Amino acid sequence: MSTVEYQRRRRQLMRMMGPGSIAILPSAPVSVRNRDVDYPYRPDSDFYYLTGFSEPAAVAVLIPGRAQAEYVLFCRERDPEKELWDGSRAGQEGATGTFGAEDSFPIGDMDEILPRMLEQCERVFYAVGCNADLDRRISEWVGGIREKGRTGVQGPLEFIALDHYIHDMRLYKSRSEVKWMRAAARISARAHQHAMKVCRPGMREWELEAEIQHVCASSGARHQAYSPIVGGGVNGCVLHYTDNQDELKDGDLVLIDAGCELGYYASDITRTFPVNGRFTEPQKALYQLVLSAQEAAIAQVRSGNHWDDPHAAAVQTLTRGLVKLGLLKGRVPTLIKNEAYKKFYMHRTGHWLGMDVHDVGDYKVDGTWRLLEPGMALTIEPGLYIPAGSKGVARKWWNIGIRIEDDLVVTKDGSDILSKDVPKKAEEIEALMAG
Repeated sequence: MSTVEYQRRRRQLMRMMGPGSIAILPSAPVSVRNRDVDYPYRPDSDFYYLTGFSEPAAVAVLIPGRAQAEYVLFCRERDPEKELWDGSRAGQEGATGTFGAEDSFPIGDMDEILPRMLEQCERVFYAVGCNADLDRRISEWVGGIREKGRTGVQGPLEFIALDHYIHDMRLYKSRSEVKWMRAAARISARAHQHAMKVCRPGMREWELEAEIQHVCASSGARHQAYSPIVGGGVNGCVLHYTDNQDELKDGDLVLIDAGCELGYYASDITRTFPVNGRFTEPQKALYQLVLSAQEAAIAQVRSGNHWDDPHAAAVQTLTRGLVKLGLLKGRVPTLIKNEAYKKFYMHRTGHWLGMDVHDVGDYKVDGTWRLLEPGMALTIEPGLYIPAGSKGVARKWWNIGIRIEDDLVVTKDGSDILSKDVPKKAEEIEALMAG
């Protein structure tokens, strides 16, 4: 992403804030994995969205109309000794010269400098509850300012939820963002195709996970956007199964829900296929039903429709198909009204997608479903799950878990399917695996 893009975002946010305001936005803290070992660091998505700065121990400050500097970045100082152990730092010179800050101070000086900035502002834009340490410090700073009331210092009068403003901005993807998401989806698509080609009965679930991660990492996407799900047989009926340790058995399906992160943008793809390369008749019948539901939902992803339209289309198709297969009995409208389908399909048909795999943005506005608009990115992922022992269900349907998921961006004329490179028709999957 170019520095111009980050600058455009900051200016847009400051226009919404207006004069007399200050926004304070910290990056994510370092998380300890175990003694002397940290988890791989990833900056907070909101912070990175506005700054492009990926180091820990940093706080961005925006003050619209401030003469000295509207964008100030507090970050770590250069330290040759520490950089020898942990790698280079931007320091104050890098913050201004490389990352576009108009001024920068050491993070250790924040207690001295930031309260003076707060004194000049009436409104504080800040996400309370996301960083306990900074919550406490801001409270102390504001308390100290209010103690100066007799000297004529007024300070902040109002706190406003900053995340609400940023999340609405993040909901609409720019061309640059779509470019990153498309690249991530293409890499993940290659990984899913590779998994289909190498899958064999007797493999362990984690072996397929490793194959997927290898393709992604060797393509430049070192990190997954979330913990991959590789569930064979009954494990495919566990929605967020991540143990990935059982043997893949002949005659079972395997459900893989995996997507890489590239440039801090997520992909999220699910495919379900037979371990031995050939669907059984019951598996194919349910698979075709889920695919039809996904196609019906995708057809509803277009500007002017609302968020629930794709889900309603998927539910309609699934319920009608389940009645036809004998898994549900009754009139389709009544079954939908009573949510009878939830016995086999218990989740929604999609979610927003972006820097976070379950990305930010309200699904309802003023109590009504949000209208889809160009630039919004989402997943479409209907499924059916029938674990062994399901009451009133014939044994031939047991241990079948199916989900088909693609990544879409809403366009003026419909939608752009970013993950379309992964086969999903049953005959295409069988042909790929046979090859």
